[in-house]
Amino acid sequence: MRILLWHVHGSWTTAFVQGPHTYVVPVTPDRGPDGLGRARTFDWPDSVVEVPPERLREEDVDAVVLQRPHELALVDRWLGRRPPLVYLEHNAPHGDVPDTRHPAADIPGVTLVHVTHFNHLMWDGRGAPATVIEHGIVDPGPLWTGELPHAAVVVNEPVRRGRTTGTDLLPAFARAAPLDVFGMGTDGLAGHLGLPAGRCRTHELTQAALHEALARRRVYVHPVRWTSLGLSLLEAMHLGMPVVALATTEVTEAVPAGAGVVSNRLGVLTDAVRDFVADPAHARRTGERARTAALARYGLPRFLDDWDRLLKEVTR
Repeated sequence: MRILLWHVHGSWTTAFVQGPHTYVVPVTPDRGPDGLGRARTFDWPDSVVEVPPERLREEDVDAVVLQRPHELALVDRWLGRRPPLVYLEHNAPHGDVPDTRHPAADIPGVTLVHVTHFNHLMWDGRGAPATVIEHGIVDPGPLWTGELPHAAVVVNEPVRRGRTTGTDLLPAFARAAPLDVFGMGTDGLAGHLGLPAGRCRTHELTQAALHEALARRRVYVHPVRWTSLGLSLLEAMHLGMPVVALATTEVTEAVPAGAGVVSNRLGVLTDAVRDFVADPAHARRTGERARTAALARYGLPRFLDDWDRLLKEVTR
């Protein structure tokens, strides 16, 4: 098939475009949010093709994967027709939860796809056909060495997002172990939190470099209060890292017993960080179980099979 989608979420799209189809991504001269084109920091196959908006009417598109409310208007304007539509929702709802109405509820004939069962439960789809296709991860391999007795965190724009991403919890974790915070918009984080630079270092890396850097840290910390299931958490598990995470949204499903420590008690979580940092053998054993669990539930073959079945159904 030829699938039209916008480059919105680089990590998720990296997994999606590993399938057997041709993936058409709009590209504009400024490479703005509606025309970002191919990824520059992710490894995408040649089956991902860039097409300018003015040429989309010439494309034989079999299905469209929407990810933002305004993309339907772009489909009407740029394609001039509506192929079968899928609306992929990456996020947990914000606003009047659990009564937040999903924008796909107002699109005739669309199939709504959630990435977690928690999101499916919490969004109000008003009866729109909906399903769940859980994340899939391009396996980076069991790279964990844990040679650095530090805790790793991955979060974009932690200062702006604040309590949503658990930024206010980082000082407590920094007392348990030195933190390495990876992500965009992390400059100045230590000063914002009142932490010494040595207890909170920040890094902005490409995906490949990120995996190698994460794998050198002893433990992965996921302090997020309210967001969808973070792909960075699943990537850390694939690397073979032990994980310490808040028991919020879908995390309790993703991290089974023995693969890490999941709790809403901050003292339990910080004690777990200290334990992993102090005992590399314990960290290794836990990380191996985390990798096994992640491969079983979030492996790429299952993810691609689920999407192939759905695309066949909506285009039939």
